[in-house]
Amino acid sequence: MIIGRSSRLTHFLEWREYKIVFKRYASLYFAACIEKDDNELVVLDVIHHFVEVLDRYFSNVCELDLIFNFHQAYFILEEMIIGGFIMESSKKQALKMITQNDSLMDEAFFKDEGTGPKGSGTGTDQKK
Repeated sequence: MIIGRSSRLTHFLEWREYKIVFKRYASLYFAACIEKDDNELVVLDVIHHFVEVLDRYFSNVCELDLIFNFHQAYFILEEMIIGGFIMESSKKQALKMITQNDSLMDEAFFKDEGTGPKGSGTGTDQKK
């Protein structure tokens, strides 16, 4: 429905009692399903903002970034939008929060892995 549309047509489709707002960036398609009385242009702006943050985080985002790091893409979206409302409009602030979360996750991961006295990763001293 979206992929087959000409690029000359609008980025809005009416579907059942909803509207689908979509935007293509290179080979990536981003779509949002909204209610009929919501503003399509605001949603296009939110999609564009989301793509800019993804692009900065992944350094030129591509399909593989989203496939192998989908959890991170969802986290970024959650940092920006909560309950259908934009919570963080600053790209800089969103990236700062995401970077802080990444460092906390890394810290927790390495804490759980443990480090042995000689870097064995087991947390115990093994002697032969």
